[in-house]
Amino acid sequence: MEQSSDLSDIGALVAVVETGSFSRAAERLGLSKSIVSRRVARLEAALGARLLTRSAQGARPTDVGADYFGRVREAIAGLEAARDAVAAAMAEIAGPIRLSAPLSFGIAYLAPALAEFAAAHPRVEFDIAFDDRRADIIGEGLDLAVRIGQLADSTLIARKLVPIRAVAIASPAYLARMGTPSHPREIADHDVLLYANVAPSESWRFDVGGRSEYVKGRARLRANSGEMLLAAAEAGLGIAMLPTFIASPAISSGAVDVVLGEWTRGETGLYAVMPPGRSATARVRALVDFLAARFGPEPTWDPCWEATKAAR
Repeated sequence: MEQSSDLSDIGALVAVVETGSFSRAAERLGLSKSIVSRRVARLEAALGARLLTRSAQGARPTDVGADYFGRVREAIAGLEAARDAVAAAMAEIAGPIRLSAPLSFGIAYLAPALAEFAAAHPRVEFDIAFDDRRADIIGEGLDLAVRIGQLADSTLIARKLVPIRAVAIASPAYLARMGTPSHPREIADHDVLLYANVAPSESWRFDVGGRSEYVKGRARLRANSGEMLLAAAEAGLGIAMLPTFIASPAISSGAVDVVLGEWTRGETGLYAVMPPGRSATARVRALVDFLAARFGPEPTWDPCWEATKAAR
């Protein structure tokens, strides 16, 4: 059997297995699809074994390929960790970071933070996408995804950066017209503004003293934008449940009032999520550390909400 020690061939196989296709592997590696295909074919020839099953839907490892992939991925992770340790010690933080983040939080808070980090590290190159779609970290070749909410169990690596809290709000005019609820059950008598991207979005949960109340109101408006819900609440259309990073400026200005402030929603979090199977690069670790220090340990956008609760 012909022997091959070319790590680029092995890296091509790993990329194809992790992304599920030659096209996505080529995008991740910054190569053409034909080069990736040629490298995998060369590795298969060297090993004398078929490692991938190719189809119109993508590429999947054979039984032999899956076993080989599991063994070499650990070895590559060790090599990458060693390389990154040397790079971190001997060189300036540099290289590409592909990142995705939620739209509202990204624009309001992450954009200035990333700009500051980029200014401090001029050799870091960013590829940034702000939207509320849950990106496929592995399939899209992302280095980092910033996510909000409770994370599902997975093989992804996650670090909590800061708590995320939500608050019910309504305009003073709406509350003067419809009355201010004093208990979550009274939400049933009110118009509510619902976030369309949360499932199930019809019910709101309030927690106090170890008890939870699940309530539904009269759905007046649904939107996939927190800013749209805030505008609707300011216009007096109903009660909205929004994260404090969206609602806090309007609370501070008096455009909206906190409703049921003594009843809180279950706390979620802002997470930095990274792909599995390899150590984060020095540049990604540096960015995650920077974001954790910038936003935490307690949210910088929460004081006005806390002051409102204390005044009740």
